[in-house]
Amino acid sequence: MPSEPSSPDLAHLLSHAERCLGRRLAAMLAEEGCSVEEWRVLSAVADGQGHPMSEIADHALMPAPTLTKLVDRMVAGNLVYRRPDPDDRRRVLLYLTARGRILHQRAAHRVRSDQTRLLDAIGDQGELTRLLPLLAATVDGLPAVAPSRPQS
Repeated sequence: MPSEPSSPDLAHLLSHAERCLGRRLAAMLAEEGCSVEEWRVLSAVADGQGHPMSEIADHALMPAPTLTKLVDRMVAGNLVYRRPDPDDRRRVLLYLTARGRILHQRAAHRVRSDQTRLLDAIGDQGELTRLLPLLAATVDGLPAVAPSRPQS
């Protein structure tokens, strides 16, 4: 089976690139003792503002029940902690611990350096990082094209 499709299928190309980048990221983060999923959670709360689980689930690309289990493990590992939202006691906000902040800083440095090297290698100059969010927003905003019906 060929590794390259015979015709450019955008979904396939993006999926293939994501898979390659994901493997690369996973290997790099494993050296820091961190999974990709943990990295996404750490990144979501790294600003120190405290974020609700629903927001983190969106950022981490995870369903809420899966995120809850992951966060439970991260709390047990002293990477993050939960606090009630002062504006809405029904919600819980997630924050980095000192240990989580150190891990995030170490990993973030490696991730940024690697991404810069990758983008420089393809001569990106910011174009890809500008176009991908635009593509995602466009796809989310446009209805799928219905197949055309043959004229009778």
